[in-house]
Amino acid sequence: MKITGYRTLTAQHEWRRAIGDANGHIPDAVTDVPIVILETDAGIEGVGIGSHADLARLFPAIEGEDPRSVSALFDRMLAQVFKSSHAGATYGGIATLDSAIWDLKAKAAGEPLWRMLGGRDRFVPGYASGLDIALPDDDLHAFYGQYADRGYVAGKLKGGLDLTTDLRRLGIMRDALAAHTDAPGLMIDSNESWQVKQAVRYVSAIEQHFDLVWVEEPLRRWDAAGHARLSDAIRAAVATGENLTGVEQFRPLFEAGAPDIVQAGSIWGVTHFQRLSFAAAVRDLPVSIVGHNANPAVVHVATAVPNHLTTEVQALDYAPGVHVDQEVVDGGIVLGDEPGAGIRIDEAAIAAAREGAGWTNPAGPHMRPARAGLRMLLDGIER
Repeated sequence: MKITGYRTLTAQHEWRRAIGDANGHIPDAVTDVPIVILETDAGIEGVGIGSHADLARLFPAIEGEDPRSVSALFDRMLAQVFKSSHAGATYGGIATLDSAIWDLKAKAAGEPLWRMLGGRDRFVPGYASGLDIALPDDDLHAFYGQYADRGYVAGKLKGGLDLTTDLRRLGIMRDALAAHTDAPGLMIDSNESWQVKQAVRYVSAIEQHFDLVWVEEPLRRWDAAGHARLSDAIRAAVATGENLTGVEQFRPLFEAGAPDIVQAGSIWGVTHFQRLSFAAAVRDLPVSIVGHNANPAVVHVATAVPNHLTTEVQALDYAPGVHVDQEVVDGGIVLGDEPGAGIRIDEAAIAAAREGAGWTNPAGPHMRPARAGLRMLLDGIER
């Protein structure tokens, strides 16, 4: 079996709510879902979700190759862009092709990806995440309530701008998730919006009221020394890493003793999460997948590594035309038995559902505010 070509599609996910974080938000959010379909001479097609970045430059590294050599093909793609670097958006293209290759490998074997990777238990623990900074309080409670109805006992709040607001909303989230436990797991994510001392003061104040499981991305993603200082100063675990593109970018954080929980964005693919998990396991650190809905193939890896903690679930459905053989139940994700990653694409349904250009606001939470990390917030107002 040889890889012969690829084609791209873009589905649209309607969130039916505002989504965002400390950097901004998108009202009535509709986001693009980039899809890559790898073609083979055997007629089997592999599906990858995540990014269309640099595909034309990367594809020569895998064209004509046997997709069953998936780990070697991942390294060939890294080598293909050696001089210009695989970091940043390019890594998204690598990871999406990688996920499609893993899909091909498992389909060729007639097995679900989780079993191909060596998993035994198809259940993956998860937590609810509303991307919820712009949700009114009633909608916030309703969002986490629907996850509680599916057995979820932990959730992550987007915050970091106003302590009084975050304390109130952490309480709302806790109450909504209390259906199955007296002590729901609470996390807060500031999306790189603090400096070290801001983070220490802010989190310490929260910890007077709530026992946080972790604080996520409190500082800039590369600030290894700062994360280590923060971890020493607070009770909560420090979780970071979702925006690091390549396992080697974690080296300074590991050497500084910075992360308590090692995170990987699902958009960076199957091999990335697999290799990162083993690197973290050597250091007795747990790993967590961020943004499962952005690439549901990656969660298969969680069944086959020794240190997966929990996975972020942001939505209960997928874009029209994207069918995923997984269930969000029992406080986690139950993987199905369809061969490959269990992702089926209905190209006609995707085309029929498309409206407009996709992103209603291409900036939103993806553009860092000019004063991020420099805000002097007093009584909820920047002074």
